[in-house]
Amino acid sequence: MKNSLAAAVGFTGVVFIAGVVGAQTPGAPAAKPSCLPTGFFTAPATYKSADPQPDGRVIFRLCAPDATTVMVTSSDYAPAIPMGTPGTPPGLALTKDTMGLWTATTAVPIEPGTYRYNFRVNGARVPDPQSTRFSEERVGTNSILEVPGSPGAFQAYDRAIPHGAVSSVEYWSKTLGAKRRAHVYTPPGYMKNATTYPVLYLVHGAGDSDDSWTSVGHAHYILDNLIAAGKARPMIVVMPFGHTPDRPGADMLANMDFGNDLFNDLIPFVEANYRTANGPRTRAMAGLSMGGAHTIRFGLTHPERFGYVGIFSMGLLDSTQLKAYEQQNSAALRRGAKEFRLVYYAIGKDDFLYRSVAPTRGVMDRAGIKYVYHESGGGHTWVNWRQYLNDFVPRLF
Repeated sequence: MKNSLAAAVGFTGVVFIAGVVGAQTPGAPAAKPSCLPTGFFTAPATYKSADPQPDGRVIFRLCAPDATTVMVTSSDYAPAIPMGTPGTPPGLALTKDTMGLWTATTAVPIEPGTYRYNFRVNGARVPDPQSTRFSEERVGTNSILEVPGSPGAFQAYDRAIPHGAVSSVEYWSKTLGAKRRAHVYTPPGYMKNATTYPVLYLVHGAGDSDDSWTSVGHAHYILDNLIAAGKARPMIVVMPFGHTPDRPGADMLANMDFGNDLFNDLIPFVEANYRTANGPRTRAMAGLSMGGAHTIRFGLTHPERFGYVGIFSMGLLDSTQLKAYEQQNSAALRRGAKEFRLVYYAIGKDDFLYRSVAPTRGVMDRAGIKYVYHESGGGHTWVNWRQYLNDFVPRLF
C-alpha cells in the first residue's frame, strides 16, 4: 500500500499540485492577469530584469504587482541612475503595467563594464530576484550587471585564454579574537607546478567586503588578461576584509586593528598555506578609498615588508592628521624613499577626495619618495579603480 501510494505521488503528484495553483473555481471572478510565475517550481522570468540595449542604455524590470513604488538604485551608475538631490530619494523610478511589471530605461548610455544595482520596493532595498550574480558589501548584497563592449574587455572574461582561480578562505585572527575571511586569487598554472609567486595584498573601500575586488572589481579577470598578454608577471592576489569588528574609539581609516591583523595573522596565514616568494621585493600592497588609507598607514610606512605600494582615490584628509602622520612615520618614510621599487598614486579629477591628494603628495615629496602619479577623469567609482589596477599591476615585480 505504501509503495503504491509513493508511486502515485511521484511526478504526477507535482503536476497535480501545479495544476491546482492555477485552477479557477467555478463561478469565481476571473483572476487578474499577473507577471508572477505560475506552477510549483520557480522558473526564470520571461523578461530580462537588467537588459543592456544596443545603444548602451539599460532597461530594468521587476515583477511586483503589490508594490506601490519601485526604483532602481546604484552607487556606480550616475548620471544614468540619479544619485538624488536633497529631499529626494536616489534612483531611477519605474512604472507599473497592468500585469504588475515595473519598467524603466536609463536616459543615457552606460559605459561598458561591471556595475552593482538594487531595487527599492516600497522603500526597502532588495537585490534583483532574477539575478544570478551578486556582490557582498560589509552589510547587504547587490545584484551585478555586465554591460558588454570593447572598452570593458580588459576586465571581462575571455574564453580564449587560461584563467586562474579565486578561493574564499577563513582564518582565525588572534589579534582580533575573531574568525576572518579573505579572497585569494591564484594565477593560471598554480595548481600544476611547484613555483613560488609574488603576492599583492589588495584592499577594498569603506562599506564593501573582501568579495568586492572580484565580484565587481573583476581583479581576477584583469590579472588573467594581463598575464595572458605577457604584460604582468603571474602572482597571487590576497584580498582581505578591510573592516574590523567595531569597538569604542576605533578609527575606520587609521585602523590599527586592520594593520595588526594584516601583519600578525593574515600574512603569516598566507605564507604558511600558499607558495609565496616572501620579502619586500616580492610583496606589494594596494587599496582603494578606505583600502588606500590602509595602504598609506601600513604599506607606505613599512618598506621592510612591501617593496611596491599602490594608493587609489585616497589621501590624508586634514592638517592635524597630516602633521601627526608625518611626525610619527618620518624615519620609515625616509627609509622607503631609498627602498621602494614602486609607489603608485591615482585619483580622478572629479573625486570628492581630490583635495587630499596635494597634501599627501607633499608628505612623500618631503621624504624624498619618488612616485608615479596618475590623474584620470571621473570620480570615486569602480570604473576608475579597475583602470587603476590595470595600470598598476604590469609595473609590479
